[in-house]
Amino acid sequence: MYRTLLALAAVAAAALSAPAHDTWVQTNTHVVRVGDAVHLDLMLGNHGNDHRDFKIAGKLAAESVGRFEVVAPDGKKYDLRPDLIDLGYAPKEGFHTAKFAPAVPGLYVAAQSSDTVVNHGKSVRAVRSAKAYFLASPSLDKVRDDWGGFDKALGHPFELVPVKNPVAPLGPGTPIRVKLLHHGKALPGVTVSFVPRGATLKEGLDPEYERVTPADGVVSFTPKAGNYYLVVAHHTTPAPAGESAYSEVKYAATLTVFVPDRCPCCAE
Repeated sequence: MYRTLLALAAVAAAALSAPAHDTWVQTNTHVVRVGDAVHLDLMLGNHGNDHRDFKIAGKLAAESVGRFEVVAPDGKKYDLRPDLIDLGYAPKEGFHTAKFAPAVPGLYVAAQSSDTVVNHGKSVRAVRSAKAYFLASPSLDKVRDDWGGFDKALGHPFELVPVKNPVAPLGPGTPIRVKLLHHGKALPGVTVSFVPRGATLKEGLDPEYERVTPADGVVSFTPKAGNYYLVVAHHTTPAPAGESAYSEVKYAATLTVFVPDRCPCCAE
């Protein structure tokens, strides 16, 4: 009985704490042949160093996942939640993953989003979005570099949208360009971090890895080496007038980009 109560308490704690952390979606590969499987990992982190790292800080409780889906090139959506596999022994260990096999060529996006009110000393509304793109190609020998659809917003309240294809062409020296949207409109004055996995950003604004959005919301970063890059932005607003259930709204958006050491569509 005592162990059962402890387990229930751990699940409840995970459900309450999950929205306080950032989520990100990570793929095991960025380019596959049509029909091959892609493994899509849903990660949860506290993002130490002021929310700017790749550290895993727990696991979303199943009821806290929100929406988790793949959007195909034709706009069709595939719900990943029924196929989620829990890769952890305990409620707050590991992460969730799902397997998806693209049936047609084109650019796909795996996206997770949630909107939850939680209490951490005070009630706040946590609005999260996380995305990662992958390409299904008819051939891996000759990958086209003219796939479209990457610049289409998904309609999340707070969202990072690629301005340049985040899969191909891409490699060291090729810029990653994104636009930050808040309820569909460009949001200026917000810091966007481009965090390489394994790197530690400087305190304050790191001029190498961070940019502040201008009026059009578009920022750019040029990676020097192949790696996973976590693009992340945060924004906080007061609760709407008359709202008593929470005091403020905390927005977070992530976009995980895999930069290969060699561009998949560049000439030898």
